[in-house]
Amino acid sequence: MHFSRLCALAGWPMAAASLLLLTQTTLAQEVTAAEPDAPQLGEVTVHSTWQETTLEQTPASVSELDGERMRDRQWQVNLSEALGSVPGLLLQNRQNYAQDLQLSMRGFGARSTFGVRGIQIYVDGIPATMPDGQGQTSNIDIASLERIEVLRGPYSALYGNASGGVINAYTEHGEGTPRVESSFALGSNGQKRLGLKASGEAGGIGYVLSASRFLTDGYRAQSAADKNLFNARIDLKPDEYSLLTLVANHVDLHAQDPGGISPEDWAKDPRKTTPNALLYNSHKNIKQTQAGLTYKRQLDGGQALRLMVYAGQREISQFQATPKDSQPGFKGGVIGLLRDYGGLDARWSGKYELGTGSLNLIAGLSANTVKEDRQGYKNFVGNQLGVVGALVRDERNTLSNIDPYLQASWAFAPSWKLDAGLRWSNVQFQSHDHFLADGNDSGSTGFHKLLPVISLQHQLSQDSSLYASLGRGFETPTFNEISYRPDGSSGLNLGLQPAVSTSAELGIKQRFTLAGMRGDWSAALFQTRTEDEIVVASNDNGRTSYRNAGQTRRRGMELSSTTWITPQLRLNAALTLLDASLRSGYCNAKGQDCIPAGKRLAGTSRNQGYLGLDWFPAPEWRLGLDWRQLGRIAADDANSVYAPGFGVASLSASYTQRLGAWKLNTFARFDNLGDKNYVGSVIVNEGNKRFYEAAPGRQWMAGASLSYQF
Repeated sequence: MHFSRLCALAGWPMAAASLLLLTQTTLAQEVTAAEPDAPQLGEVTVHSTWQETTLEQTPASVSELDGERMRDRQWQVNLSEALGSVPGLLLQNRQNYAQDLQLSMRGFGARSTFGVRGIQIYVDGIPATMPDGQGQTSNIDIASLERIEVLRGPYSALYGNASGGVINAYTEHGEGTPRVESSFALGSNGQKRLGLKASGEAGGIGYVLSASRFLTDGYRAQSAADKNLFNARIDLKPDEYSLLTLVANHVDLHAQDPGGISPEDWAKDPRKTTPNALLYNSHKNIKQTQAGLTYKRQLDGGQALRLMVYAGQREISQFQATPKDSQPGFKGGVIGLLRDYGGLDARWSGKYELGTGSLNLIAGLSANTVKEDRQGYKNFVGNQLGVVGALVRDERNTLSNIDPYLQASWAFAPSWKLDAGLRWSNVQFQSHDHFLADGNDSGSTGFHKLLPVISLQHQLSQDSSLYASLGRGFETPTFNEISYRPDGSSGLNLGLQPAVSTSAELGIKQRFTLAGMRGDWSAALFQTRTEDEIVVASNDNGRTSYRNAGQTRRRGMELSSTTWITPQLRLNAALTLLDASLRSGYCNAKGQDCIPAGKRLAGTSRNQGYLGLDWFPAPEWRLGLDWRQLGRIAADDANSVYAPGFGVASLSASYTQRLGAWKLNTFARFDNLGDKNYVGSVIVNEGNKRFYEAAPGRQWMAGASLSYQF
């Protein structure tokens, strides 16, 4: 029976409880002793819920990916390479480095036409998401990652505004004797990557230094890119009770922008590029440098302090393909942006005995600020196109938030635990217009919301647990979304309100040993109801305005598992079913083009699946075969166009040879083995109906890395 029908007939809570309990009971009855040579599963500790717990005992949907596995037989450039096995996460590579990856979790963030919306991203504790919910992933260095944690569901609300989900990336610790590594890879469409990395510990100071350069000619015309990335982490212990960590990174990216194409053009020629992208030489240049310092100290009585401060600067120049005839009254076709940002997070934690159980407490304050100077210019001078023309926009924008938060975890019985959290999120917007004499585009607004989360967890056995959680989150409009009024008049759209969501989740996790196999699996059923969803009010030649709609609902199921079938054979699997739809209709700014209730939320797919099989025939060899399946995606709110679903396979292999202190690793990979023609990502609600960004056909890569351990 279809999942949505099951929920409708049996009722959401009853269907959820029945499915999860039945699955767990059946598996628990079949667990047997392990074979003596079965691979041991290391214990994984997660930090995304702030209370450090093992993965199986975390009362939330969290996926942890090890950095080594993310690098294995991959380019190490995009998160989309390795996060396809995470349930609930839709991560599409646009094949367009002028824009970020298309990223959504359980339908949150799906409306984004560029960059990342509705998802909080952190790199070593430093937000890569601004206070208004706009984020980016360009400064995540996969080459030096220790791990990534992906948090979904109600617990995400503890991170404040725009927390439809959370991605936490952590740089690895420098330890052991010094080690240096160089790497090189090349592949289809002129792709090349050079990498250099040094790590180790000397004089009590741990360090990791990583630098790389990635070049591509692009799959389509006007899609070449040159990305340079540097990342560093230094750890030192001033005394036996404290730890000081310095992190810094720099990214320098130059990328052309081919734009999207219509479904008709895609069917004729997937490599086709928007003509205006060539005429106006659309491209983007990004430079970003940031640094952060974290101090941790253990106090008496199980207490601890943590203080993190950071600062950075991001500079962007972007040449858009906006036609010159569309620019009267428009804010230009060239964007110049200089953004200075910084903030802090101060946190206290304590552990106490309470009755027969224990109580863990966390109290903290998060504050962030962004000051940006934004200019807009025409992208032509006379008949010369694709150049900086007359100034048409000049403003100073300020974003800030100050969020106090509390969290408690109470183990009130031997197999029961109650977790609760509360965050008071305050977000402020301010814009000063320096272009118009009357300052008519100036304005300010602010939003605040109390965000509670509560969960109850029952430990069914040492290796399995069942949990239920409930939380409320909110998502403010971004600065881009309040830039234009739906009626076309000048000034900011200060009437746009945050979307407020209530989420519920029921899940189960288990580590198992079954007939000689070992592994872990998890399942979750979820539902989110949102009021005042932010939707498109009008879209005219790239000038998009937004309004609040009525109710939306996101509900679905996630399953994931890692199983060692034999000591040499590992299977990874994930399945996501999602029903994300509009529960009440709305019309555009002119009262026309009404969208009725029941339409699917643009940018979402009803199903996606992943299967990955890794074979280790000998210590030196690794072979992998994986399959990714994705259902069709609604390209616009009216559901008038769907990007077709697809299934693609990849094959990879590596060989490692050790010669004393030297280690040589060679690898090769083939993606899209069937040379399938499919849409890599969708530009939702694109005003000119150019929704599609094509994925490449069959692709190859090969490379090697050489390291020396001193």
